[in-house]
Amino acid sequence: MASIDNAPPTFDSSLITVIYVLGGPGAGKGTQCANLVKDFGFSHLSAGDLLRAEQNREGSQYGDLIRTYIREGTIVPMEITIKLLENAMKAELENGREGEGWANGKGRFLIDGFPRKMDQAVKFDETVCLSSKVLFFTTTEEVMLARLLERGKTSGREDDNVESITKRFRTYANDTMPVIEYYASQDKVAEIDSSASIEQVYEAAKDAVQSIFSQKDQSA
Repeated sequence: MASIDNAPPTFDSSLITVIYVLGGPGAGKGTQCANLVKDFGFSHLSAGDLLRAEQNREGSQYGDLIRTYIREGTIVPMEITIKLLENAMKAELENGREGEGWANGKGRFLIDGFPRKMDQAVKFDETVCLSSKVLFFTTTEEVMLARLLERGKTSGREDDNVESITKRFRTYANDTMPVIEYYASQDKVAEIDSSASIEQVYEAAKDAVQSIFSQKDQSA
């Protein structure tokens, strides 16, 4: 009998397109994802939003644990994050979305703010769905800090303060950059300078996504 470790991923990557969206805190990932959803019909899953929703869900066994990790700017254990993402993907596919990219068992997902560590990247690709590409939004820490502090005036997020932001920058540099380098070695990273205007950044993001789907169509 085959061991569970040898089981195929939950989703077939020839049918399900997963694009990771990475970049430092405040790099503009959420804004660009919203635009890509409108133009390409993606389901946008934010790892951070799923974790925040779980921490506030009544009766959650993980709520206090997640709250502590988020407040400290550190990374939640991968088993929790991956299970929340997998469940969200299953729910989207079961809901029977309409539109381009969702017929005949197909689906397309933007996963925002994940994977943030190497073990997350390898585990998700092996057990949930092999990713197609990483959209990597880059800018300076000065730009990101200014954006986050501005957002913190209205976001109500516990981690939009200078102390938590500084911790998040260090965590990002130490843990997430190796993930970028890992996928870059596989030619799976589209790097996009997000210092420019939202419109300019989106043009670059849109071109990268169109290229991904063109390649998938050719290999189908």
